[in-house]
This record gives sequence, structure tokens and C-alpha cells, in this order.
Amino acid sequence: MRPDITPLPDLLHLRSLTGPVRTERPVYRDILPPCNVACPAGENIQGWLDHVEAGRYEQAWRTLVADNPFPAIHGRVCYHPCEGSCNRAELDSAVSIHAVERYLGDLALESGWRFESPATRSGKRVLVVGAGPSGLSAAYHLAMRGHEVEVHDAGGLPGGMMRYGIPAYRLPRDILGAEVERILSLGVRMVSGHRVTDLEREQRDGGFDAVFVAVGAHLSKRVDIPARDAGRILDAVSFLKSVAEGEPPVVGRRVAVYGGGNTAMDAARTAKRLGADEALIVYRRTRAQMPAHEEEANDAEREGVTINWLKTITAFDAPELTVEAMELDERGYPRPTGRMERLAADTVILALGQETESAFLRGVPGVEFGSDGTVQVSTSMMTGHAGLFAGGDAVPAERTVTVGVGHGKKAARNIDAWLLGATAASGSKPRTASMDILHLWYFGDTQRRVQTELAPEDRISDFSEVLSGLTAGEAAYESQRCLSCGNCFECDGCLGACPEDAVIKLGVGERYRFDYDRCTGCRACFEQCPVHAIEMVPEEG
Repeated sequence: MRPDITPLPDLLHLRSLTGPVRTERPVYRDILPPCNVACPAGENIQGWLDHVEAGRYEQAWRTLVADNPFPAIHGRVCYHPCEGSCNRAELDSAVSIHAVERYLGDLALESGWRFESPATRSGKRVLVVGAGPSGLSAAYHLAMRGHEVEVHDAGGLPGGMMRYGIPAYRLPRDILGAEVERILSLGVRMVSGHRVTDLEREQRDGGFDAVFVAVGAHLSKRVDIPARDAGRILDAVSFLKSVAEGEPPVVGRRVAVYGGGNTAMDAARTAKRLGADEALIVYRRTRAQMPAHEEEANDAEREGVTINWLKTITAFDAPELTVEAMELDERGYPRPTGRMERLAADTVILALGQETESAFLRGVPGVEFGSDGTVQVSTSMMTGHAGLFAGGDAVPAERTVTVGVGHGKKAARNIDAWLLGATAASGSKPRTASMDILHLWYFGDTQRRVQTELAPEDRISDFSEVLSGLTAGEAAYESQRCLSCGNCFECDGCLGACPEDAVIKLGVGERYRFDYDRCTGCRACFEQCPVHAIEMVPEEG
């Protein structure tokens, strides 16, 4: 060979040198699934469902409680917005996430799984005011970060509205007590039957470095109803609390509940269980406008509760109730029509909403309030008073157990940072894996597993739990229905689709990597990936 002539490269080697002609390359990325995005408690739902599918139940539970210490409670009372966002619903039906969560929670209680106490203590003391879902959540997350926590609550037993507002047929008290006790076992000190009236003195005398206020909305809104016997008019919060304490009031044979929220539904269903022959709900708007969740209204009606839409109460003279028919104006607001109707009622229960018990904060410098008594907080959940944080029903937000638990977690993270003189990392969330970016060739139609429930005629005889939960097999089946939106679940689709053998399998649980010396950017792996765990990005340089 002449020395001035460059030899042709090996053709097989040339075949692999595709980088310069490749305009884009595939990369593995995790995209946030919509269920995780929708969860007010910030649970890694897809993560713990994956553990359940693999049979790693305790690991699933520990992944779950890293965000939410109440899986057995939430599996029963959460209105599961995660399922409303589940992509699977567009394929057949949403994964029954709340039912699997309940299964994990119940399994943990049966198995005696406990939280692992932190290895070190910070030496900092935090006062939590209110032992409802938000306060207990904050206490848990703070204790797990090594802080000493003390909870002060006016109630006789911890739980807040979980204990005194949610009826036992939805949340059995032994389940509530067991999950609360598990938090207290971390060393959280509970001071029950103690109403905080002077917060600054309470903090000073107790030597607390920070405070989290999570008082509930226990003050019922009132409305003036002309009545001969005002004693026959009760407020729903007090009514439900009396029942929870084992001292139910006498309500008579016919009970009318005024309001259209979840509390109204609970009050009417509870009245039926106390022996009322008739329970009716009067609501001034339409079914589409009611604040109650649809499933709550459906359950009430199945149990014999009658709901009177577009009606308002004008007078009560037991055993008769006068209501006026309403109609919607052009803006959708109800207005009176002048048409009256008489209904039978021995007792009226007002369920028109609640206000926050925040009067004890009025004298604290820097704290600002909304018109409804809620406390104004920053994005870190701190009030205008340094070191004083607030959440749950005490701040403007949707009033649910799950929202409260999420507030407790967020507040604990920011309190921890504040105590340590740092700023809690917020970070930007990755994009959400919507249905339109998935390639669902891999998944077939499946039938959602449904929890068994008591027949409506059997429910109203007592306060036994209505739903019975899933079996182990049903919970595993439901977890397998998860589409793993946006996150690789090692289906080997990319491995089998690549014509250049550029996908390298790293082992079970380790996923894959790309050999870019071989990759041509042909997009076969991207188009094959059912869950959009691969994205094509422009080639650099």
C-alpha cells in the first residue's frame, strides 16, 4: 500500500459512528404521573403501587407513610382526587387507589409495622395547636426530623374532625385510634382537654422554638329561622360531635338538614341511624352546584335520605317546616319565587358551613386574618409573626382530611428549615404524563375491583362500617392496573425495538442505558415505550 493513500475505514466500524448524522437522541426521563400531581398529601402513589404489584407490601407502606402517616384513614375518608386524574379512566376505569391504600393501612395495623424513630435529635421544641389531621401530620413529620413535639388540643381525645365530625360508619374509631397512637409512639406528647387562649404565653412558658396552629373549623355558621321552639334547631358539628361522644340528642321521627355539603350528608345519614323514619335535606341550589361530593349524595339517597333541591327554609314550627321554592337567575344564582311548601320535621339540623376558631390569635403581632376568620400565611405557611406557622382548616383552603395532612407535611418541612436557619427546597415539578403522550399498545382492558359494602337497608340499623375493603388478591390486581405513566417499569419494549442493539439492560430494578455510539436516533424505542419514559432531545453540537 502506498504510504500517501489513507485506507478506507472498516465498514462495520463506520456503521456505528452515527453521532455526527444523528439530529436527536433518546434519553430516559421520569415524568410525574397525574395521580401524584393530584394528591393533596403529596404521596408517591405510583411508587407504592409498584411495590404492591411486586409483593413488597411493607416497602409499599413505608413509601406511602413517608408522605402520609394515615393510610388506613385516608383509604376510607379521602375523596381520592388522584383517581379523578388517573389516565386509566380514559382506557377503562381508574385504578382504585384509595382501596389499595386502605388495604396497606389495614395490613400495617394487623402486622404491627411501626415508624422508625430518627437516629438523632435536634434539641428544638415545637408546639402544635390542634390534634386534627393537619396538626397530627405536622407532629409526625417534625418528630421524624428529630424535633421534640407537643400537641395541645381542646378535645378529650386526639383526632379533631376525624373523630368528632366523620361518622363511625365511614371511619371506625379503632382504626383512627391505632394510627394516631403510632404517631404518639414516636415521643410526641399529647395534651388533651386543653384549650389554648394565650398563644404567646403558651409558647414562652413551654420553651417552644416554633408553633404550628392547626385548629379546626368547629364554629357553625348560623341563620335566623323563625321558630316556636329554638331548642329543636341543632347545628351539624355539635350534633355529630355528640353522637361521636356517645351522647346523641333526641331528634324525633322526622329530621330536616339544611345545607348541601358533605357535613349535611353525614348529618342526614346519622339521623337515619339514630332511628329517624324520615331524613330530608333542604338545599337552595341544584345538585350540580352542591358542595358535597357526588358519592356522598348518592350514598345518602340510597339509604333513604330525600334531597330537596332549590328549596330554602323560611320557618320552623314543629312538626312542620315551611320551605320556599327557588329558581336560578341568568347568572346561576338562586332567587326566591314566593311559592311555599310545608314539610314534616321534628328537628332541623343546620349544616351551612363552619368558621375557624382563631380568636386566640387576634392579639399576636403580625398575624392577619381573612373575613371568614382564616389565618393568612405565606408560601412557606408562616404567618406574619416569625416562627408561627398555620395550616389545615385554619388557613384558606379546601377543608378535607387529605388537604390538612398535606399542609402538615409542608409546614413541617418549612418549620424544620426555619429552625435550622435554612430555606426549604421547593424545586420545580417535572411535566405531567398526560394520556395523549402515552403509547398504550402494552395495556389491555381490565375490570376495576370494587369493595363490597353493606346493603342500604342493613346500614341504617347501626354505625357499622359500610365498606369492607379489598382482599389481598384484589389489592394486588388493582396495583397491576397502574399504567406507570411517565416512569419506566422495565417492559423491555425499547430493548426489543432497537434495530442497532443500542439499548443496554442494566438488571432488574436498574432499568436501561443507551449506547450512543450505536444509536442512530431512529425513534423506534421512543415510539415503542408505552409510558413515555423516553424522550427525544435535539443532538448537541
